[in-house]
Amino acid sequence: MRTLIERLCADDCAGRATGTAGGLLARSIVVDALRGAGLDPHEQALPDIGGANVLATVRGSLDRYLLVGAHFDHLGQSGSVIYRGADDNAASVAVLVEVARALALRPPEGRGVIFAAFDAEEPPHFVTENMGSVVFAAHPTVPLAQIDLMVCLELIGHALGPAGTPTAVRESMFALGGERSVGTLAQLEAHATSEPGLLIRPADAELIPPLSDYFAFWAQQRPFLLLTGARSRHYHSPTDVPAHLDFARIGATARWLERFVRAQCARSPEPFAFLSQRDDRSTLDSLGALLASLAPVNPLAAMAHAEVVALRGAVERSGALPSSHQGRLSALVQGIEAALG
Repeated sequence: MRTLIERLCADDCAGRATGTAGGLLARSIVVDALRGAGLDPHEQALPDIGGANVLATVRGSLDRYLLVGAHFDHLGQSGSVIYRGADDNAASVAVLVEVARALALRPPEGRGVIFAAFDAEEPPHFVTENMGSVVFAAHPTVPLAQIDLMVCLELIGHALGPAGTPTAVRESMFALGGERSVGTLAQLEAHATSEPGLLIRPADAELIPPLSDYFAFWAQQRPFLLLTGARSRHYHSPTDVPAHLDFARIGATARWLERFVRAQCARSPEPFAFLSQRDDRSTLDSLGALLASLAPVNPLAAMAHAEVVALRGAVERSGALPSSHQGRLSALVQGIEAALG
């Protein structure tokens, strides 16, 4: 995984901007990596912008699927400055390839898995008709109704918080969207501590604005998850380089994701039902646990924890906060992300 990340971040990929020579080279590297992992990848052209998604499938015993997706493009180059995008999103692509390797070697029981390395996630293509995941959702390789869960990997390569932050915070990984399909949140909770070195913290998808390729599936009312470590201080900057990644965490994430994907493939063969509901309760529980670890060493965290407790008491029976309180939750999340970035 380290080798693939460093290759995608190298000078000749020049920041992997869609439609550039560096973007084309990065795409060929991803194709070769998936082929080397034992799959048979193919490209789905984005003809209007000179890009392409890279797709590969591991079949199961059911004609139903999970999709694991991560975008491989980044911001490109400005003058002599290269935006290398190690965390955004080379680390995610490396995890995708590693999970693909494991499933190609020992296929999952039940559902098959589509692996999608999406192009054109970054501006100016984000949430436009040319965005790679939007093109896939419009022209899927199997009917969207046969894709029971899309798992999106974004910003997963860095530890949460600076060095010295408590381990329970550093090892945190957020999983947004489990509340949007029947049974998935319970699966996340069951697997939350299944991999040493990683703590999965469920949160509601509406906690943040649309961030990545899961949005195209959400718009089509298909179940989804966003796995993310949130934005670090290196986000969309030239300092997002491999040296700032946590490779032990990346390895743990790949092992966790393989286990989680296998478990979802083996669930009951009925389609996963999409839900339109908000779950602020899980969000506040995750934030409360995070802040409780920080409170003994950070007075601001103690104050934020008190705010979480107050908001938790306002959660309605449905699991959602009243609309009058949701702004407070958004402000709290922005403050936590900024402090831990």
